[in-house]
Amino acid sequence: MAHASKAVLPKVSVQREDFDLQSEVKELSAGRHDIGAVVTFSGLCRDEGGRLEALELEHYPGMAEAQIIRIAGLAIERFQLNGLTTIHRYGKILPGENIVLVVTAASHRQAAFDAANFMMDYLKTSAPFWKKEHGRNGKAGDWVSARDADDAAQAKWTEER
Repeated sequence: MAHASKAVLPKVSVQREDFDLQSEVKELSAGRHDIGAVVTFSGLCRDEGGRLEALELEHYPGMAEAQIIRIAGLAIERFQLNGLTTIHRYGKILPGENIVLVVTAASHRQAAFDAANFMMDYLKTSAPFWKKEHGRNGKAGDWVSARDADDAAQAKWTEER
């Protein structure tokens, strides 16, 4: 696969406000004739069977962005991406609302799919975000612990190399 002649710089944003998936895809791909595939992943807040009122996400400002930029650089290089957008929200997020968006653009579909999976696996394990559940009963829950399944998903990328 040939790399684009110019360096690919990822768009990375950690923000309180919501995002629009269609606008982000359009911004990434507008006027680009080197892109053959765009893959999007949008992570939403679940209501956990009706018990969750909101999910609160906190991050370490500056460090979160730097870590996402680092991960994005790895994805761009490894999958020879033509473009990459990653947006992660923080603050109180209600069930059904957006949490995270990853948009990958590549010459071929498999690279775009693999890069989106790679980004999400690394975001779940390596980006400094903390989640706290707020229950419908008005009681703030505990901080959510990392899951072994997330670590296993991320580990497969180092094993495949």
